[in-house]
Amino acid sequence: MERSLDAQVNQAVDAWLRWLPRWEPATHRGRAAPCRRCLGSPVLSAAGLGGDVPHGVQHGLSTRIKTIVDRAVAEYTAKNLPMLQRELDQQAARNRSRSYRPAEGLDPEFEGLPLDPDPVPGAPFLFTIEGLASEAEQEVPSLPPLSEEAKAALRQEVGLADEYANLVGREICGLLLQHRLRIQAAVAEFVEPQIEALLADLTRQLDAPFDPRDFA
Repeated sequence: MERSLDAQVNQAVDAWLRWLPRWEPATHRGRAAPCRRCLGSPVLSAAGLGGDVPHGVQHGLSTRIKTIVDRAVAEYTAKNLPMLQRELDQQAARNRSRSYRPAEGLDPEFEGLPLDPDPVPGAPFLFTIEGLASEAEQEVPSLPPLSEEAKAALRQEVGLADEYANLVGREICGLLLQHRLRIQAAVAEFVEPQIEALLADLTRQLDAPFDPRDFA
């Protein structure tokens, strides 16, 4: 497993490094809710992407690493957890039957993020992407109910899958330590200059809040 994970982590970091030069700071209003995928992530800590790194930069890497963990858990489940696999297959078939699936097929930099912006008080949306997705979800029949015995067995298999995910995650964190220097070098080259330019621009605006021509 280690050799396979090593190759996958290399590929994920390489892909993130190819994307990073295209990153630009967000100029719109930030979201109030923190990203549950990135906040306190041991993966980002292992990669050396601390809280001073913009979330968009963090999210692009954490999502790519999550894909590796998900793939490993999917292989483990298919081989060892038949009941959970059957449940996942049924859920996947149900999802494919939905007429609207806006969260699928997104680039890693956007996967897992909220589909809609934060609402503005006093300015309600006419519709939201999340709302349209919920309507499509309601049109699909629910999965058949499980017996109490089946639920207990399923919970046990879910627990085993979670344990395996934690095992893979710890292994990946160790592998990411080998990439910290080039990750941090890329942040210093492509991210920090843009942040410094934003701060310099903000400082100029604070120093000169009025256009002198307004008083001509």
